[in-house]
Amino acid sequence: MTFDVADFRSGFPSLASGIAHFDNPGGTQTPAVVGEAIMRTITGPLSQRGSATVSLRNAEETVSGFRSAIADLVGGVPEGVVHGRSATALTYDFSRTLARTWSPGDEVVVCELDHDSNVRPWVQAAERAGATVRWLRLDPTTGELDLASLDAITSRTRLVALTAASNLLGTRPPVATVAARAHEVGALVHVDAVHHAAHAAPDLDAMGADFLVCSPYKFFGPHCGALVADPALLETLRPDKLLPSSDAVPERFELGTLPYELLAGAAAAVDVIASVDTGATRRERLVSAAAAIAAHELRLRGRIEEGLLGLGDRLDLHSRAADRTSTLFLTLRDRSPADAFAFLAERDVLVPAGTFYAHETFRALGLPVDSGLRIGLAAYTDDAEVDRLLEGLSDFLG
Repeated sequence: MTFDVADFRSGFPSLASGIAHFDNPGGTQTPAVVGEAIMRTITGPLSQRGSATVSLRNAEETVSGFRSAIADLVGGVPEGVVHGRSATALTYDFSRTLARTWSPGDEVVVCELDHDSNVRPWVQAAERAGATVRWLRLDPTTGELDLASLDAITSRTRLVALTAASNLLGTRPPVATVAARAHEVGALVHVDAVHHAAHAAPDLDAMGADFLVCSPYKFFGPHCGALVADPALLETLRPDKLLPSSDAVPERFELGTLPYELLAGAAAAVDVIASVDTGATRRERLVSAAAAIAAHELRLRGRIEEGLLGLGDRLDLHSRAADRTSTLFLTLRDRSPADAFAFLAERDVLVPAGTFYAHETFRALGLPVDSGLRIGLAAYTDDAEVDRLLEGLSDFLG
């Protein structure tokens, strides 16, 4: 199928601002139908969950709708979907719960490609438990995961934390290969799919992920997070919780009353993606739509890469992996990235400079933190915006 970007853009009122958004890895714009779902839920009859009145049923159906939508997005089951305030909060919660079973001599493996939210919670939990932290390394020359570093996974490994796509470089490491190695030694695998889910329909089973986290605000939804796992695995975990609160899975991991309006918005965002294509099931539509959107984004990425080559030796492009998303990280040889950001912003072209919470990736690349620009595409990015980006960079570099 051919992805109709103009039709897709028409659903996003914020794009009328004229801003060309290349800050999408930090959070996408929100379509009208998502805002309407949020407003409809929070202003309609709404109570605690139940079945006796329409307000109780609305809450119940909103929660089940959220779980079903996220399960379809990642190939899980609704009973294994846990809502959280953010992917970071969920990872901290689960790191503390899992670390209760760790002890000195155990090992935890983290990766240099990851956002710090899939590094620091595990490092800190390991330190408290007396466990050893080992690393999966980034090859700075290729931007790929260094497969030789899989030796970090040993018979003492209890958990491997790995991104499905680097939020800085776009690199998609071979998660299934890493997970298979981890499972051989009986370790659990925690996959950060926050960036990946914005550019593909993740497959929990194909990845070999025991836990997978994503964030709806990266794919047109509101600010919240979701963790997906096998319900049978969740049954084995005992988090801290209030005594009267439900001990059923997945509710035992959700603290306090759920934000029903955000759940409704997240489900609506999944349906926005699914609406791009047709299929027998929502999961089939999501997989097909993600492929069509990815083809559109990668074509635009190719245009940008060609344009950057035309700017000569004034910059270095660090996104080089063979398998990667439509996200590009570059450094400027003789100009400040902050100045580039400000120059482009004056033209309503938004290309952020910053750390992007990719602390270990900067270190592995041998670069100072906050040293470059990140160009991130989304489904609504079009050719005219790419033209404006390339013209602005050319004018800035002079």
